[in-house]
Amino acid sequence: MRRVAARVLGPGALSFPTWGYALFFFVVPVALVLFYSFGYKPDEFTTVATDRLSLDRYGEVFTGSVLSTLLATLRISIVGTLLCLLISVPFTYWLAVKVPPERRGLLLMLVMVPFWTNFLVRTLGWQIMLSPDGFLSEWGQALGLLGGPLDILYTRTAVQIGVVYNYLPLMILPLFVGMDAAGRHLREASYDLGAGRFSTFFRVTMPLAMPGMISGCMLVFIPLTGDYVTANVLGGASGTMIGQIIANQFNTAQNWALGSAMAVSLILVTLAVAAAAGLLLWAGRRVFDRAVRVRIDTSEVAVMEGARS
Repeated sequence: MRRVAARVLGPGALSFPTWGYALFFFVVPVALVLFYSFGYKPDEFTTVATDRLSLDRYGEVFTGSVLSTLLATLRISIVGTLLCLLISVPFTYWLAVKVPPERRGLLLMLVMVPFWTNFLVRTLGWQIMLSPDGFLSEWGQALGLLGGPLDILYTRTAVQIGVVYNYLPLMILPLFVGMDAAGRHLREASYDLGAGRFSTFFRVTMPLAMPGMISGCMLVFIPLTGDYVTANVLGGASGTMIGQIIANQFNTAQNWALGSAMAVSLILVTLAVAAAAGLLLWAGRRVFDRAVRVRIDTSEVAVMEGARS
């Protein structure tokens, strides 16, 4: 059997479980969603009909309240990803550089502790903390930080706090791997060559950590755009995200055509934002490398002129 599979599939026979899984559990479902997005809902008892295909459902997506919700979702996702990155960079640098190696495993385990609890349960915990009669509200009033009960529950601010908390470990772990890849010896070599801490951080540590940073941003941004649990628990009506509307179209309204169009639109918009971010990062890296190269060439010329004189 193995020989037959090897002859039919060639060198890719050993990878059949991987691409077979991706085919049946990713490609086929996404293709069905794409096909349904061109259909319509004929009556209240039928979820979708595909005998007459059109782009009308996409017209419904990019107009009115759905479009505003999609833009709000992108804003929450982008801000949430940036906040996770800003929080993770100093923490992972401290963890990879300052913490002794024998203690890093324990601290990384503590980072993963929230994942030991169900996603919904963690979010419900924030609902309790952010409520007007929660302990954060009581402590804030007792310390004089608040003039009244905390009033951010069921707003986009509460959703923003919830998504940063829920997805922060997904940024920390790959970024730590990138920070740790810089290694103590490269940093010491940079110090020996006359570079300071800031110069070493931006010229040695950050460039080597860039792959982990990109991976962390993708791991946070992509699932965050489709998150609907956090928005449903903490956002209420004012903190609605597009994932909630998609879920409602499939589960409540039973309009699979419109829900599929929303899902496909979300995928395309997410890919477009990721591609734009990648292009900006590539352009920034080219500008940075060119500036460093010019500075190195200028330094070499100065050294040669000094040697001649």
